[in-house]
Amino acid sequence: MKASVVNQKSILFFILFIGVFNLNLTAQTKISFLISVLHPETQKVQVEMKLEGFQEDTLVLKMPQWMPGYYQLMNYAENVEELRCTAAGKNVQVVHPKTNTWLIAKNKSAEVDVKYNVKATRAFVANCFVNTTRAYLVTAGCLLYPENYIRHPVLVKIEQPSQWKNIATGLEPVKNNQGLFTAPDFDILYDCPILIGNLESLNNFYVRGVPHSFTGFQLGTFDRELFTNRLQKAVQAAVDIFDDVPYKQYTFIGIGPGRGGIEHLNNTTISFNGDNMKTDEEMIPVLSFIGHEYFHHFNVKRIRPFELGPFDYDRENRTFQLWVSEGISVYYQNVLLRRAGLTSEDWLLDIFESEINSLENNPGRKYQSLAQSSYSTWEDGPFSNREKGKTISYYEKGPVVGMIFDLAIRNATQNKKSLDDVMKYIYDFYYKKLNRGFTDAEFRQVCETIAGTQLSEEFEYVYTTREINYEKYLGFAGIKIEKSTKDDGKTFISLSRNENADALQKAIQQAWLAENGL
Repeated sequence: MKASVVNQKSILFFILFIGVFNLNLTAQTKISFLISVLHPETQKVQVEMKLEGFQEDTLVLKMPQWMPGYYQLMNYAENVEELRCTAAGKNVQVVHPKTNTWLIAKNKSAEVDVKYNVKATRAFVANCFVNTTRAYLVTAGCLLYPENYIRHPVLVKIEQPSQWKNIATGLEPVKNNQGLFTAPDFDILYDCPILIGNLESLNNFYVRGVPHSFTGFQLGTFDRELFTNRLQKAVQAAVDIFDDVPYKQYTFIGIGPGRGGIEHLNNTTISFNGDNMKTDEEMIPVLSFIGHEYFHHFNVKRIRPFELGPFDYDRENRTFQLWVSEGISVYYQNVLLRRAGLTSEDWLLDIFESEINSLENNPGRKYQSLAQSSYSTWEDGPFSNREKGKTISYYEKGPVVGMIFDLAIRNATQNKKSLDDVMKYIYDFYYKKLNRGFTDAEFRQVCETIAGTQLSEEFEYVYTTREINYEKYLGFAGIKIEKSTKDDGKTFISLSRNENADALQKAIQQAWLAENGL
């Protein structure tokens, strides 16, 4: 798929479906959508779904309960309004037995048109949002799918106000058909949000000959050349770990004001405001955040827990391994900036110090394991206050445990291997060779194989609430710790270099904290 920004012209609805026939997506059945935001002042998306050649007496249509990358039930169907259906030009009965399910009784040979509106009022990266300046469409939150047809190709036509000039999406554009896109199946469709409006683009950059672009709404005032150069270096540092670029083009999509970021196979959507990047101190955290989302196209979109694909959009897809997908990605988002030469050794050590203190001052670490936090996130998100003081976040403990695994492997292999080798092996073997996710047992097996020894203690930090022995693991890298208590009663752990470190400790420290990770 190719991410793109496409200049738009309005074309008639009937021309769309003439194009559907010409594309010949399948010999028998066709699924296409017309998405309209011609009246953005209503803060609604108008959707028309056309189903052709389906022989069933009754079609079951569903709205996803969640979107990949955001592990929480979102109840998207609650935003659907005024759903109606015609078959062969006549109104047909629609039964609504469940919140996210519609049953359409039809003649076997009939072509079916389904029309509905979607409320789009929440400015959040996992929700549709439309106002008079832009439209951000989460495809999983506005496009229905026919049950049992997740693997079916899809055609999407977008209609927008004449004053809006651009579209940014990871969907594949149809050549010579402006505003027309295809997806090979609904998994890819739901992996490609759509941003519409008058968008800005930074200069493209290339990594291993592959183009990368940054496009968004009201990007703000900042040093765009400096930012692009730094982003290129961070992307290069991630690619160097896996020695592969698995897409034809990648687009960073800034959705404007809002919250959050969500990763996809060939793009990421992020809340972005360049006005907040006047200094290095302001720009580096933004690059860290974007680096996290970029690293995800490797780690979770391709390196993934077995439970996360093929997706079941009708229910939670629970896994104990989000600490790998999210927590280890947090660990690397800061390591990448150091390897890219954008930060110092002291900066990275300060980041690790901050992450450790955040975890150690959360009493929830004594009640909930890292694996349990991964499994239970579906109730109300990864930063739940549902049981205040009794839960942790895999975003909080995950990077700390990722650091522990990295140091343990470096020490066990005399600094010849690291967590990089684990990630690359899983990418090469489970994604590229087997084309599937890994199980809990397989992840452990790879870690122990790379380390050349059992990692029983390290995995206890994942599956139990055992207190982490920081002195031991940081000691492997010649880092000493000091504990103190602040006036507010909180624990403070400080990290510093041990001047009496031995040769192996010094070698690990230099490789762990060094630019380029060598």
